[in-house]
Amino acid sequence: MIRKHSFFGMGAGVAASALALAISAQAFAGTVTTDGADIVVKTKGGLEVATTDKSFGFKLGGRLQADYGRFDGFYTRNGDTGDAAYFRRAYLELSGIAYTNWLYSVAYDFSENSGNGSGAPASGNFDEASFSYIGFAPITLRAGRFDPDFGLEKATSSKWVTALERSAPNELIDWANTHQDGLGLQVQALISNYAYVSTSVSSKDANDDEGDSVKQFNARGVFAPMAEAGKVLHFGVNFAQRNLDDVTAADVRYRSRLGMRGVDTNGGNAKDNLGNRAVFGGTNSATQFWDDDTAWGLEAAWAMGPLSLQGEWMKRETSSAGTQSDLEGDGFYAQVAYTLTGEARGYKMGKFDAIKPANKEIGAWEVYYRYDSLSVDNDVAVTSATSTFLREAEDTEAKVHNLGVNWYANEAVKISGMYTKAKTDKITNRAGDDDGDGFVVRAQYVF
Repeated sequence: MIRKHSFFGMGAGVAASALALAISAQAFAGTVTTDGADIVVKTKGGLEVATTDKSFGFKLGGRLQADYGRFDGFYTRNGDTGDAAYFRRAYLELSGIAYTNWLYSVAYDFSENSGNGSGAPASGNFDEASFSYIGFAPITLRAGRFDPDFGLEKATSSKWVTALERSAPNELIDWANTHQDGLGLQVQALISNYAYVSTSVSSKDANDDEGDSVKQFNARGVFAPMAEAGKVLHFGVNFAQRNLDDVTAADVRYRSRLGMRGVDTNGGNAKDNLGNRAVFGGTNSATQFWDDDTAWGLEAAWAMGPLSLQGEWMKRETSSAGTQSDLEGDGFYAQVAYTLTGEARGYKMGKFDAIKPANKEIGAWEVYYRYDSLSVDNDVAVTSATSTFLREAEDTEAKVHNLGVNWYANEAVKISGMYTKAKTDKITNRAGDDDGDGFVVRAQYVF
């Protein structure tokens, strides 16, 4: 007998099969059986897929940070009010494990601080592209592109750092804790989450007159006898050195945006004709040559429940290889933060981590204050009215007050606002202003 099948009947069969599959999937939510180890799929906070024996797996995530800021006085060249709207970060991140002992991490920044006023098309770069071997636990070997270790504030992810921008003295040594398009090798060791050490060697993108890239060495050591969320006691020491021997036009500028990224960032509305990122000392002139560029740092933190305190001191010295004088600068910051809703800041492996809201309705609310101070030993005056700043041939200084609030709406969304007031000495904008005010807000989404 010939059976006739209607299109409607076939559709009903497919629908029934799909329904059965959906019910089956619910019955085994999160686990897929294979001919090898079972696979667990997680979708909370990105996409994570891993075998149950944890020998293989990957996680796909990212972060988006959109900023808007307004600033005046010292922050602008003529003292008028400027503003900037830009993507601070737009990362797509892929990390995972293979063959039990091999880790990998790739993070691509599509924004590179792009916005609507740079005059050039936005471009991205690899913020990280590295792989690690963990078979010698507790030692981890790492290779590729990554930021070298230097300091507590830099070690804390930009997703969960308290203030919107890291401290003013941190920018004095920006070469010490950024990859600058180079590659490196690192050895890390973690002992039960209370002691952490790392050393690394890097090859940076600047070259000497024979074509050799700049080589850099970093070392960081942390001791944390209390190392859990809401109960932290943390101490650390840092060292970094790069060799600038025979490098033409080495950038040894001691400069800082003083908490207002928008004064000089790709895409900032005021970047090209208004923003003032002053140079407190040093130069990038091709007529001056240098030897070693060295940085030291001390760090400390304490947290109990919703209250946390942290601070760092940093010093930089650049040895001259020419007729000009050596350079020297130092600075520190001190920060206090309190979570009004009672949650504690997370902590792991020598750095602070996320605040996870306990109340899903109101989220977590954090307030903070940070004081920054920096000083640069400078003997070169800049008096040209065409410059973005005016500088006396004496020690230049800056003090910055940062007051802000963070709203962790949930584990993915964070809304932040920060007011910043800067005061300088022996350096002004070209209109003669030695102080400035700024305000910046950020909307962040993490997955």
